[in-house]
Amino acid sequence: MDESLAIDAAVRTLRDPATIRARCGAIAAFVDAGHSGHFTIDRTRLDAVAQRVAALTRSRFPDLKIPYHSRWRHFEAGGVDRKGELDAKLAGRSHIAVARARIDLTLVSVLLDAGAGPDWRFYEAESGQSFGRSEGLGVASFRAFLAGRFSSDAGDPYRVDAAALLRLDAKALAEVFQVRADNPLVGLDGRAALMNRLGQALRAQPQTFTSTGQPGHLFDALTHHPHAPRLHHHHPQPSLLHHHVQASRLLGALLDAFSAIWPSGQSFHGIPVGDAWPHPAAGGEGASAGWVPFHKLSQWLSYSLLEPFEWAGVSVDGLEALTGLPEYRNGGLLLDAGVIVPRDPAFAARPRTPSEPWVIEWRALTVALLDELAPMVRAALDAPGLPLACILEGGSWAAGRQIAAERRPGGAPPVAIASDGTLF
Repeated sequence: MDESLAIDAAVRTLRDPATIRARCGAIAAFVDAGHSGHFTIDRTRLDAVAQRVAALTRSRFPDLKIPYHSRWRHFEAGGVDRKGELDAKLAGRSHIAVARARIDLTLVSVLLDAGAGPDWRFYEAESGQSFGRSEGLGVASFRAFLAGRFSSDAGDPYRVDAAALLRLDAKALAEVFQVRADNPLVGLDGRAALMNRLGQALRAQPQTFTSTGQPGHLFDALTHHPHAPRLHHHHPQPSLLHHHVQASRLLGALLDAFSAIWPSGQSFHGIPVGDAWPHPAAGGEGASAGWVPFHKLSQWLSYSLLEPFEWAGVSVDGLEALTGLPEYRNGGLLLDAGVIVPRDPAFAARPRTPSEPWVIEWRALTVALLDELAPMVRAALDAPGLPLACILEGGSWAAGRQIAAERRPGGAPPVAIASDGTLF
């Protein structure tokens, strides 16, 4: 096989969620076999974690009508119906134009949702409430979207386009996020760089995102028959719409379009692969062997796009192909609960970087153990068909936050990650 073909095939492998599961499983087996210098696994503690997740899920969703783990939950913070507010602004547009606007909002909001740090808050004038962490970032980005901060066209504020993203700098983002000396936000420069790189990626792919560079055109790319004539660009005939999209195809489209935007991302033979890292126990075949992909933020984005697609009449199938999210709430839950056991008792003494083998192993174990935890949570809730995306929401992410608050003042995660504000 010619080398460039081998590398292309390897990149495709690293963008396939099945590879995430397989490689994380290989690292978990390596830890199980006692070969890791960093961790052991104590599965006797898994049942208590499943019970905690199930109890928290029941208390939050007594009818077990559990929504997806999604950025749209943060837009509900403080009991405010922000989706209704957006819908009112978009009234009168075609359902495809509405879908594009919702996708635009979701994409920038998710990409701006990396750890905020413990001291930052966003005050929302509209509700008179103040929010921290993910909720604060979600509400702030929602307000910025409605204010047209991501659009270069004053006549069409409710969109995201390349020109506006390329203009965003740390100063503009500091305004959006109300950053001051007494309200510091982690990773402001990294976030601005990410927005600029997103703008570059959109501009470089006009065949998908049009000359405007609008991310919402991902909807068109995934739902239109490639061979059907597009009679009217803005009003494709309903019969030409695919009403089903595979979750792995949605993730793949996001990774193909945006893998180059991660400032801290990895490169494989010169091709950007984003959140994928080398580990000696990752296993695998071919040129991608020895690499473990996670694609945490891209999977979080995929989960957050389920509703915009569904609201537009397109169902996203094959959800079980996506994995749990290896970030500090799910991973922190398993550390705090004693399932993932660091060999070094002083493991939290210093901040860790994403490229460290310690962090790569912790994240891989998180993915593998969430898959073991899911059937136990379903059994405890007597909800056999509950998707992992709902278990995360019910669920494991909230339980990670809950156990952190029990263990540490301020609810900080058990490990500090030195991140540039773009990965976790």
